[in-house]
Amino acid sequence: MTVYDIEKVRQEMAPQYLWPAVGLAIVVVLSFQQADFSLMKLINGLPEMANFVSDAFPPDYSRLSEFLLSILQTIEISIAGTFLAIILAVPIGIGASGNFSPHPVIYWTCRTLLNLTRSVSEMIVALIFVTAVGLGPFSGLLALAVHSAGMLGKFYAEAIENVNSGEIEAIKATGATTSQVLRYAVLPQILPEIITVILFRWETNIRSATVLGMVGAGGIGFDLITSIRLFQYQETSAIIILTLLTVAIIDQINSRLRAHII
Repeated sequence: MTVYDIEKVRQEMAPQYLWPAVGLAIVVVLSFQQADFSLMKLINGLPEMANFVSDAFPPDYSRLSEFLLSILQTIEISIAGTFLAIILAVPIGIGASGNFSPHPVIYWTCRTLLNLTRSVSEMIVALIFVTAVGLGPFSGLLALAVHSAGMLGKFYAEAIENVNSGEIEAIKATGATTSQVLRYAVLPQILPEIITVILFRWETNIRSATVLGMVGAGGIGFDLITSIRLFQYQETSAIIILTLLTVAIIDQINSRLRAHII
């Protein structure tokens, strides 16, 4: 292709990409305006941020044992919530997969359920469960389970739909049942991806469990919001540092698990 041909193609393609680019630029500019973005506000607020940081150091670890117990509770909430989400997501994910759903009504019901659970944040779900079962870790566990089930179920459904159909047909030709097809043809293909997404979801749920504590759903988040409201910023920094260390440790554990299993 000559230089002339390249230039001709570029000129022909320019209008095709010009208007989408202009439209995208307009949307971005309007989004910044509606979000009240102001660089001057940020600059003017830097002294207040500096004051907060100076008040937060050195961290106060006088209640370290209490904070560690709260972090342990946060981890336990995330583990239990993730485990319950896996149990809920398996049947919903199978029902939402186009190639294994037993009936169109079940398919659309499961798809709608997955969309609903994923569209509502864990914070809103936690508030609903707090009103139902009261304050404490149980409401946080349920919130994580419901929201995570939507995420995992969506992934399960798409993973099942993308499996190699040749292996499925081969297993079916032997007279295998649907459960046997799932066990011997589908699961071996998607198992590495499932393990990866479960570990990632667990890591995400630890962060979410920290935030859920702020609405009374137990865990270290309750201590965090309490210290902020009481202007105990040194305790706040201690809690933040402990939380960051916990997330870093969990990330390393997940990496080793993925390397060992996959």
